Amino acid sequence: MAADSKGTANPHPRPLSPHLQVYRLPMLAILSITHRATGVGLAVGTLMLVCWLVAAANGEAAFNSVNGFLGSAIGRLLLFGWSVALFFHLANGIRHLFWDAVMGFEIRSAENSGWAVIAFTAVATLLAWSIGLAVAGGN
Repeated sequence: MAADSKGTANPHPRPLSPHLQVYRLPMLAILSITHRATGVGLAVGTLMLVCWLVAAANGEAAFNSVNGFLGSAIGRLLLFGWSVALFFHLANGIRHLFWDAVMGFEIRSAENSGWAVIAFTAVATLLAWSIGLAVAGGN
């Protein structure tokens, strides 16, 4: 038998507070956390966009340098992550506008709209990248 914090025997030891081993975050909480994280990701991605624009204004050598980085595997991964964040934040922001209009607050409706946000994010990201790669010739 385990003892509790007061030193008495406890036949059923339980955690003092919920933690991830016994508590599963609801999907709505995960989407809320992800919305905040994608907001931060969009801010960082915007700095990357500003660097690209400043490089374009500073001449061909600077532009080619930044373009080379963005065309590398790491650069493309960052751009892909930025596009995922953009589409997720867009769709979830629209969902929040419906909530501001006091629509879709029921748990089932909120969960369904959450799944719609995830589906839109996946489809829009893949579609944007497919079009982008087709236009660029697969480079």
